[in-house]
Amino acid sequence: MLDYLRLLRVSQYSKNLFIFLPAFFAGQITHTNKLLPSLAALLGFSLIASSMYIINDCIDVRYDREHPRKSLRPIASGRVSVKAALTLSAFLLAGGMLVSLLLGWAAFYISIAYLAINLAYSGWLKHFPILDVTVIAVGFNLRLSMGSAVTGIKLTEWIVVMTFLLAFFLALAKRRDDVLIYEKTGKLMRKSIDGYNSRFLDTSLAIMAAIIIVAYLMYSVSPEVTARMGSHKLYLTAVFVVLGVLRYLQLTFVEEKSGSPTWVLLNDRFTQINLACWVAAFGLLLY
Repeated sequence: MLDYLRLLRVSQYSKNLFIFLPAFFAGQITHTNKLLPSLAALLGFSLIASSMYIINDCIDVRYDREHPRKSLRPIASGRVSVKAALTLSAFLLAGGMLVSLLLGWAAFYISIAYLAINLAYSGWLKHFPILDVTVIAVGFNLRLSMGSAVTGIKLTEWIVVMTFLLAFFLALAKRRDDVLIYEKTGKLMRKSIDGYNSRFLDTSLAIMAAIIIVAYLMYSVSPEVTARMGSHKLYLTAVFVVLGVLRYLQLTFVEEKSGSPTWVLLNDRFTQINLACWVAAFGLLLY
């Protein structure tokens, strides 16, 4: 039973918290009519995500068996058969799609888009360098769209751009981890790694880090944003963004622990405290 639970990758559900961002940035996260639909969307999206993780594990089983950490996964290790895993995936997908349908047609269509892009990624798109990390970043924007659809809160250009940039940055760092494994062991974790090397990824990460910081600073002093929030002090929260980006670069280049952003979020105390401080500071200004 524990192996089947591991297939769900519950720890990855933290990514789906992006569903709450539209309500949070609109200052309405405490409103019951916004919070409850967001919670329901979180449930449905998480079920669909688990289904996609299982399908991806079934497709990648040959590569996962060569990976130092992924080889311990239930399917790669042989503790769960592919047939049993796909059966579980079908039930999860059905449950997730039902929840999204109950939330409305907009949520249902977004779920279909997420399903389609993940199936395309697992079967084909993940083999193309740069395109593979782009698809991952788009997936985070679909989470935003889900939050917007169930709450009726319109997404701003800023939240869409910032989410894409951050997700793209994290995906590049994850690819760097795969490249390091390939350089150290000669084992190719995925086909797209042929299109990457450490120099390219290090440069790309530095560029993306700078863009994220500049974009956030522009956002924090934007006239329309400060007018909507009723505060000109939003720029003060940029210090936590800078610290967060630098910490992740440190984890990537110095400690070489960028293989799993979720692991960083759940285990790195610096990141946890910094994120909590950003949420508290932003919330204090907004609410």
